[in-house]
Amino acid sequence: MNTKDIQEKKNFSDKFGPLSSKGWPKWAVYLLSVFGFIYLLNPTAGIIELLPDTLPLIGNIDEGAAALALWYGYLEIQKARNKE
Repeated sequence: MNTKDIQEKKNFSDKFGPLSSKGWPKWAVYLLSVFGFIYLLNPTAGIIELLPDTLPLIGNIDEGAAALALWYGYLEIQKARNKE
């Protein structure tokens, strides 16, 4: 790897790395991840939603936010496993 590839990899991990490296408490990241997982499971069958999916252009933003919360929880778990 040349220095440009290493720098690009570092920039990517700085932007999309675990939230605990940005000052978030780990318990908050895990809690948001659990909420995101439950929201994506859709236990209310779409009756209770933050933004109804029928709204044009913005109807799926809440699902996207839940997916991001789940992703950041996954990154926290991977960071913890890599430390061991």
